[in-house]
Amino acid sequence: MIPAEFEYVAPSTVEEAVQALDRAGDDAKVLAGGQSLLPVLRMRMADPGLVVDLGGIPEARGVREDGDTLVIGAMTSHHEVMRSELVRGHAELVALTTRTVADPQVRHRGTFGGSLAHADPAGDLLAPALAMDAEMVVAGPSGRRTVPAAEFFVDYFTTTLESNEVLVEVRIPKYTGWRAHYEKFNRVAQAWSVVGVAATVLVRDGVVARARVGLTNMGATPVRAHGVEQALVGSPPTEEAVRRAAAHATEGTQAGSDASAEADYREHLAEVLTGRALATAASG
Repeated sequence: MIPAEFEYVAPSTVEEAVQALDRAGDDAKVLAGGQSLLPVLRMRMADPGLVVDLGGIPEARGVREDGDTLVIGAMTSHHEVMRSELVRGHAELVALTTRTVADPQVRHRGTFGGSLAHADPAGDLLAPALAMDAEMVVAGPSGRRTVPAAEFFVDYFTTTLESNEVLVEVRIPKYTGWRAHYEKFNRVAQAWSVVGVAATVLVRDGVVARARVGLTNMGATPVRAHGVEQALVGSPPTEEAVRRAAAHATEGTQAGSDASAEADYREHLAEVLTGRALATAASG
């Protein structure tokens, strides 16, 4: 199908983008990489009067360090993220997860911030953002605010972003020296995750000193597997310790049923995939 007619603007600064969105109110859509927006425009599932293209804002691109924090611009492509030496050195879980997103074409066009702002519970990048205590820097008419990942994702395809706000960058504490793995199950290659598990652990003197685990598609938003983390910390990363920890994977989840899987099957997958992710990460 052909999209309905709309106005198009391509601001060169974050401030210009915010002003355009503020003037349009609820009648505008933000274009990042376009991998989610363009299909719904084409099928006329969305009919905005204005599309604001963030692709020409240099400030929103790139990866940099800020002390003990890694800063990823919202408009940085998945390809750039997964190939970044800074990301691979200080946030390996993000690099590994990004590598599983769709296919090379999507990874070259899709953006890190666009995926997070889209907030699809089956999207792979939400779980590591939550597990790693990422913070979202959001710009609006009143200035900028920082939102923890635990508060940013609200519901299916819903975040705390207002209609006149844009995601500028994502700040992630450095996890230098941590081991990581992302394990996902999908029905066909390059499809959305039926369930995914993002795990990163810090092993010291043969014992798991710290652990972070996030679950993909086990609820309306990504889920932090606190029970798994608590069960694993303080134990050597043995097969038995991993199995005991993985048994807590479904705590706090609200798995749904759809054409891909029933809720009880998702719960089974969550436990199995958590075990695999932890075992791989711990053996790093």
